[in-house]
Amino acid sequence: MGIKKIADNIWEIEKEGKMNVPGIIFASYALMEDIKKDAKTIEQVKNVATLPGIVGKSIAMPDAHCGYGFSIGGVAAFDIEKGIISPGGVGFDILCGVRLLTTNINKEEFMEKRKEVLNQLFRDIPSGVGKESEFSFENKELDRVLNEGVKWAVEKEYATQDDILHMEDNGCIKGADASKISQKAKSRGRSQLGSLGSGNHFLEIQEINTVYNSKIANVFGLNGNGQITIMIHSGSRGLGHQTASDYVQKMEREYGFKHLPDRQLAYAPINSELGKDYRAAMAAAGNFAFVNRQLMTFQIRKAFKKFFPKSELKIVYDIAHNIAKFEEHELNGKKEMLCVHRKGATRSFGPGRAEIPIAYRKVGCPIFIPGSMGTYSYVLVGTKKAEEISFGSTAHGAGRVLSRSYAINNLKIEDVEKDLALHGVLLKAGSRKGALEEAPEAYKDVNEVARVSDELGIGQLVARLKPLAVIKG
Repeated sequence: MGIKKIADNIWEIEKEGKMNVPGIIFASYALMEDIKKDAKTIEQVKNVATLPGIVGKSIAMPDAHCGYGFSIGGVAAFDIEKGIISPGGVGFDILCGVRLLTTNINKEEFMEKRKEVLNQLFRDIPSGVGKESEFSFENKELDRVLNEGVKWAVEKEYATQDDILHMEDNGCIKGADASKISQKAKSRGRSQLGSLGSGNHFLEIQEINTVYNSKIANVFGLNGNGQITIMIHSGSRGLGHQTASDYVQKMEREYGFKHLPDRQLAYAPINSELGKDYRAAMAAAGNFAFVNRQLMTFQIRKAFKKFFPKSELKIVYDIAHNIAKFEEHELNGKKEMLCVHRKGATRSFGPGRAEIPIAYRKVGCPIFIPGSMGTYSYVLVGTKKAEEISFGSTAHGAGRVLSRSYAINNLKIEDVEKDLALHGVLLKAGSRKGALEEAPEAYKDVNEVARVSDELGIGQLVARLKPLAVIKG
């Protein structure tokens, strides 16, 4: 297979055949064994290396597993003149991401009302396939959401100016154009703002369990063990999925796919008309995802106020892990603007980058690596090392190790609930199927993923969060 270990936690797939660059997998021995269980993951890293204009290397993160075209956990950077943009390198759930909120509530206070709070959130925030929320907008208003992102939510009093200052892109990706989103996509998303969706999406109430770096934790508003935090993992719902489908089909018609090692790698040149249209649509779907998480935040704040009248819920950060971005990186000794695809991978920028909110610019951008339900989640901080070796990227989660169908057919809901209860976690799930698909056994060891990121220096550990209550789609 041409894979060799070249350093601790770094494996190289040697350049061969039509590969323009080598492949790199960041993984420990244990994680590499998980990745090898599905040979297609490694094949996808190699396939991405054949795409026009790719530079440096085709990268897989410690949580990598098989995806559509690109592996999930895949990172690839492209020359902006010769390179391409591919929906398979962004993902169908455009701008799926994670948001972390801090509270001024401690564990002891929360546990007294845990069940009531969880039930209220389950009522207020729809979860599950196709579920709709109380927010539904006609085309004119929906177009504003797509073009303006969270700026729209501030005007409507669903968000504050301070919220915007604690989000990637300030909650609005530039260049968004709602006219590039199909009516079919808009109709699918129209009533889904403010909802979790299904799959690995979740809303989790946690406690800070361990602080590794108190100085940076304090900058992030993480004030020590027992503080309650809330994590939201969701994306652009049906609107993003339909937008990806629309543009895959357009790219196949315009540029074909018979020349590709995998039809799922359909692409358009970055600067072609179709490439520009997809970029504008991707940005608009991304803005939809930002607003989706913001409306859930609005509902969470309302619910907490009901049970904790003096509660204050602040956004630490909202970070994307399914997006293509234009960023400056050093390549062969000089700085170049590149189009970086991150699919199931998180931006990890070190101190000083202009893209980082002012509140965090001196320390680096916050990073969140959530576990599967019932396991720890981690807060890390971006590093200069990541900018040097991974185009400023790190892992985004635990990463699947069992397929959804295997989990459904071989696990029992009673065992999942019993195991979560043993770990002190209360679960509300939109469906039995959803809970089984996302059982902890279906995922890699998130502790190992976080450890490898820290050891490599592509994300520095800041804090560990333990789940207390979880809502799954």
